[in-house]
Amino acid sequence: MEVSASYISDSRFIVVAKNDSGNILYPRPNHSVCFGQITSRTQKPGLRFTTKAMRCEPARPGHVSDSHSVTRFKLLDSVRLHVGLPMDAVSDSNTVNHARAIAAGLKALKLLGVEGVELPVWWGIVEKEVNGKYEWSGYIALAEMIQKAGLKLHVSLCFHASKQPKIPLPRWVSMIGESQFSIFFADKSRQPCKECLSLAVDDLSVLDGKTPMQVYQEFCESFKSAFSPFMGSTITGVTMGLGPDGELRYPSHHCLAKSTNMSGVGEFQCYDKNMLNLLKQHAEATGNPLWGLGGPHNAPDYDQPPNSNNFFSDYGGSWESPYGDFFLSWYSSQLISHGDRLLSLASSTFRDTEVTVYGKVPLMYTWYRTRSHPSELTTGFYNVANRDGYERVAEMFARNSCKMILPGMDLSDEHQPRESLSSPELLLAQIRTACRKHGIKVSGQNSYVSGAPGGFEQIKKNLLSDNVVELFTYQRMGAYFFSPEHFPSFTNFVRSFNQPILHSDDLPMEQKQVVEPPSMSSESSIKMQTA
Repeated sequence: MEVSASYISDSRFIVVAKNDSGNILYPRPNHSVCFGQITSRTQKPGLRFTTKAMRCEPARPGHVSDSHSVTRFKLLDSVRLHVGLPMDAVSDSNTVNHARAIAAGLKALKLLGVEGVELPVWWGIVEKEVNGKYEWSGYIALAEMIQKAGLKLHVSLCFHASKQPKIPLPRWVSMIGESQFSIFFADKSRQPCKECLSLAVDDLSVLDGKTPMQVYQEFCESFKSAFSPFMGSTITGVTMGLGPDGELRYPSHHCLAKSTNMSGVGEFQCYDKNMLNLLKQHAEATGNPLWGLGGPHNAPDYDQPPNSNNFFSDYGGSWESPYGDFFLSWYSSQLISHGDRLLSLASSTFRDTEVTVYGKVPLMYTWYRTRSHPSELTTGFYNVANRDGYERVAEMFARNSCKMILPGMDLSDEHQPRESLSSPELLLAQIRTACRKHGIKVSGQNSYVSGAPGGFEQIKKNLLSDNVVELFTYQRMGAYFFSPEHFPSFTNFVRSFNQPILHSDDLPMEQKQVVEPPSMSSESSIKMQTA
């Protein structure tokens, strides 16, 4: 089996599969297979690249003369590798988009040795028109394709909307929101964020007489029933959507202006009617009723830096005052309670299957090198100088026996804007330390589809740093993924999963031996040729 990807004259991307006799299997005669238009950055007319089956020779253990010394290897192949399918793999009308291209892409991934794929399943597509009426046909068709290709499937249940590609919330939910803005989060200008429902309505009967928790529960039960033939065999993991972009967070950065490159701190999302009611109740219960009238009055706007107002100032900022601690404790506790409810729901729903439940935590690394960590605070993580805000999050995941997904494993500190005082590496290390302490395994992801500078090397560095990460999902399949600019690098990355890497700690100081990686057969190469 030979799988190739091509760029043709009209800037379309095509995947072609041939059998051993050279006969074309995909696409059929007179059919084109296209992921859509590609950008000028990835357009390379007249180039075709072909992947052939990879074969690795057994690794040769290193020799150490001291009979009492043991040379150990850290293997990247101890980490399972998945690739995300296109966000719009299933269309708004519940059919499979780019079906032939995806089928050929699945063959290519299988040949490379990738274990499985990740598939976003959208609430706004499955339960589009009527509460309780589900349409799974498009996703079932994809699951059958994945099963046929011999790959595993990780499903992400998406209870949020997407801007790119545009996938809204269910139509019936949006119609309710038109007259009841309070089902959505709101900022200090009372502008609603319609990407997801406010966590303050989790247990309120605002959806045709049902609570959102009841609606999520019924959705999960329907998914479990519809995909029962795949559970535990093809489907091995389910990610429970926890908020915007599926992550456990407030939509604190959803309204950033497009006209500025400033890395703003975001805004607190506590001004919808139901969040304000919860804040008021909490303030009265703690004997400070005036603190329950709203969020911090001296916090910056979305695009402003921390020092533009007094709340996040590193020294003397209101975040360190009794009021600041009161508000930030409440704000983060509401988020953690929301995550606890949803992960508990998912764990109980899938308990009798062999499916592992995951939840995703964001990597809000901008301004991490300040004392107040404002981007994390507005997002809902009370993580500041001398206070670890991820301990309670890790405890919550452990309590529900869920695994954690962490993005940003392709990001390095050296490529961050100096003025943003960012540190994705330090934040990632902090969260992983909390996970290790509570026995939580982590699934890693990259953040940029177009590739972060030095991204593959940074990913490998993170995967080798400890034994917390057990699964890595590379995001995401599409035209750029299979482009000549990218796919050869991804192939080398996959190849490295089968190569032993000797840790320097494993050799005695006086012995400086080099352990060569196993040789690769010529069949593992990427062949570039003119079309």
